[in-house]
Amino acid sequence: MAGTNFVDYVKINCRSGRGGAGSAHLFRDKNTAKGGPDGGDGGRGGHIILRGNEQLWTLLHLKYKKHVKAENGGPGLGNLKHGANGKDMILEVPIGTIAKDAETGEVLFEIADHGEEQILLPGGRGGLGNDHFKSATNQTPRYAQPGEDGKDEWKILELKLLADVGLVGFPNAGKSTLLSVVSAATPEIANYPFTTLVPNLGMVSYREHRSFVMADIPGIIEGAHEGKGIGLRFLRHIERNSVLLFLVPADSEDIHKEYKILLNELQQYNPELLDKRRILAISKSDMLDEELMDEIRLDLPDVPSLFISSVAQKGIQELKDLLWETMRDD
Repeated sequence: MAGTNFVDYVKINCRSGRGGAGSAHLFRDKNTAKGGPDGGDGGRGGHIILRGNEQLWTLLHLKYKKHVKAENGGPGLGNLKHGANGKDMILEVPIGTIAKDAETGEVLFEIADHGEEQILLPGGRGGLGNDHFKSATNQTPRYAQPGEDGKDEWKILELKLLADVGLVGFPNAGKSTLLSVVSAATPEIANYPFTTLVPNLGMVSYREHRSFVMADIPGIIEGAHEGKGIGLRFLRHIERNSVLLFLVPADSEDIHKEYKILLNELQQYNPELLDKRRILAISKSDMLDEELMDEIRLDLPDVPSLFISSVAQKGIQELKDLLWETMRDD
């Protein structure tokens, strides 16, 4: 998934259709010079609709579509004919897309299933024809309702990736290297912070032709929940992961403290993230001997943990086994 093609945030201006006006028509034919009201209702304006599409992985196709507009409804006609409804504007989006109000930040809904449709912005209602307004005291009303205006609002669409395992760690913890080793993904890898600027997905092959999806998410820094560093842009992707794999390098000054900082960032962003299954992997452990590993184990947090090295292929199969067992326990 090329970085230039991965888009997980777009802001679009939406204009739903105006409702059609009701008709104030009075019935006339060669035998009836002064008939009663027979004006039909106006059609509703077109909605702006989001539809889930499991074939899409990014919002790239909407990046340059800054304005979307639905059709207006048609006017009502005589003989109680209903005006045509305005054509809806349907936007296909990936599963896991969240719709927000751009002004208030309120989350409106999330698209969770293929084919699911949700109205992002409703069209205006059509006006009622004069037939609705006849009464015993006013048998030939010569008025009808105008159509309701459509809405013109800015909306934000955000994508939360769906993966079985989400990699959590500070920049340069070895997440991209691990993903490249356990899957066919080819994320950019370099020895400096924030090499990964967008999430990468990898399909991890497991025993007996089974597989699971792992997401390499841009590295956390302390204060990420406040928007520092890459900040909030990556944290939402973790919400849809089944298992969180914390990666802390063996050369960290304090592995336990680093794990706690990472955990705190997730808690500050969304306390529910702490309910997810967690595994701690100490990366780059090819530099450690057994004595050092035993010493480190004494101060590890109370979560399943193991030592790995992506470069030396150390502990990789054991990690896959642990991840698989943890996912199956959910």
